[in-house]
Amino acid sequence: MTSYISKFRTLTTGYKKINRLTFLFILFFCTIETGCKKFVEIDPPTTAITSATVYANDLSAASAETSIYDNMAGGGLSTGLNSISCLAGLTSDEFENYNSSNSILSSCYSNTLVSTNTYFWNELFNEIYMANAVLEGLSSTTGVTLAEKNQLTGEAKFMRAFLHFYGTNLFGNFPVVTTTDYLVNNTIYRNAQPQVYQQIIADLKDAQSLLSDNFVTPTGGMVTSQRVRPNKGAATALLARAYLYQGYWDSAETQASTIIGNSSLYNLDTLNGVFLANSTEAIWQLQPVTPGFNTLDAYSFVLTGPPNSNNPVALTSGLINTFEAGDNRRTSWVDSISTAGLTYYYPFKYKVYEYSQQQPLTEYLMVLRLAEQYLIRAEAEAQLNDLTDAVNDLNIIRKRAGLGNTMATTQSDLLTAIYHERRAELFTEWGHRWFDLIRTDSVNSVMSVITPQKGGSWTPDWALFPIPQSEITINPNLTQNPGYQP
Repeated sequence: MTSYISKFRTLTTGYKKINRLTFLFILFFCTIETGCKKFVEIDPPTTAITSATVYANDLSAASAETSIYDNMAGGGLSTGLNSISCLAGLTSDEFENYNSSNSILSSCYSNTLVSTNTYFWNELFNEIYMANAVLEGLSSTTGVTLAEKNQLTGEAKFMRAFLHFYGTNLFGNFPVVTTTDYLVNNTIYRNAQPQVYQQIIADLKDAQSLLSDNFVTPTGGMVTSQRVRPNKGAATALLARAYLYQGYWDSAETQASTIIGNSSLYNLDTLNGVFLANSTEAIWQLQPVTPGFNTLDAYSFVLTGPPNSNNPVALTSGLINTFEAGDNRRTSWVDSISTAGLTYYYPFKYKVYEYSQQQPLTEYLMVLRLAEQYLIRAEAEAQLNDLTDAVNDLNIIRKRAGLGNTMATTQSDLLTAIYHERRAELFTEWGHRWFDLIRTDSVNSVMSVITPQKGGSWTPDWALFPIPQSEITINPNLTQNPGYQP
C-alpha cells in the first residue's frame, strides 16, 4: 500500500500553499488509489471532484476524518524517530542519541535547536488544515445524516484541539487557526498561550456535546470494540489535561473523575496488556497503517544490537534509575541488550518490532489512557489540598506497578511523588516528561544539569522550540522565540 500521505506532502509545503478544493481532491483520490480500507471503502470517482462530492454521504464524509488518523499513524508527530515521543524524549532526559549524523536527533539531544529546521510545525499545520477542511465541508453539506455530521464534527473539533494543544506546548504562543482560507492563514500571528487554551477548551466542550459516549464505527454509529476514533471520553480526557496545565484544579479533577467513573468502558489493564490493541485502558489509540508493522515506536526503539542509524536511541541511566526497587514497570516496559561489555536499555512498551506482511495487528499506538487520568486527578487533588484522595489515586497506579503505598504526607512531598510517578508511568509517551518539566517550572534546574552531560550548555530559551525561519520570511506577522537566530 502506497500511503496517500507522501503524495499529500509532495503537493503542499505547510498550510499556506494548499487550498481546500485541492485538499479534497487529494483526499478523495488517494483514499481510493491507496487501498487503505480499514475503516471505509469508496467507489472510484466518475466526475470532477468537488466539496459536495467528498461530503455527499456518510461514507465519503467519514473518509475525510479517517484520513487525519491515517496521516498521524503513518509517522510524523505520532510515532517513530521524528515523533513527539522521540524528539521530546531526546530534548529532555529520557533518550540518548547514538546517531550524530542525524541533524534533527542531534540538535534535540544536545539542546542546540536552530530556526532552519521545521520540526513539528509543518506537520501540525497540515493536520490542523485537514481538520478545518472537514469542519467546513460538513457545515455546508446536505448529504450527510445529522447523527453522522455531529459525530464527525465532534471528531474534527477534538482533533483541532489536540493539535493546538501540542502546538502551544512545543512553541509557546501559537497561531489559532480555524479556517482553510489561505488569505487569512497567510497573515496569521501567534496567539498568547491563554488564548490558545481558550480555543482548545471551547473545541473540546463542543466535541463533548457532539461525540458518542461509546466507541463507534465510522458510519452508522454502531458500537465497536475498536478504540481508534475519538469519543466523548477522548474529549473529556484531553480537557482534563488542558485544565491541569492551566491550573484549573477543580475542573481538571471533575473531568478526570468522569473518565475514571466510567468503568463500563475504561479500566486499568495489566502492565502487559496496556499497549495492546483495544486495551481496556485505552481512551484513544491510533490503528497502524504502515504495511508490515504494528507500531513504528517498536520498530524504532527496540534494540536488537548496539544503537545504529535505524535504531539510534536508548534510554538514559537517569530514567532507568527512576524506577524504585520492585517496580514491575521496569521489567515489563523496559528491556536491554548487552554487547561488547556495554548494556543499552530501551522502551519495551510496544514489543512487536519485526517487519512482517503476514503478522496480525496486536498493538495499537496509545494516545490517551486511563492511568494518566488517575495522575491528573491526584495532582489536582493535591493542589486543592485534598491529600487523602490524592494519596488514594496515586496508590492505585503504584499498586498496578507492584509498589507499596506512597510515604508522602505533606502537599509538597505528595506533588513531588506524583511527578515522580508520572515519569515512571508515562516515559517516552507523547512528550509528557518534557511538558511536565516546563509546566512545573523544573526545566531549568533539571536541564542545566542534564544538558552538559549531553555535551551542551543549557539556556532557558530552549524550553520552547524555534519557529521555522522559512515561515517567518513568508509571513512577517510571525515572530521568533527568544534565543534563536534567523
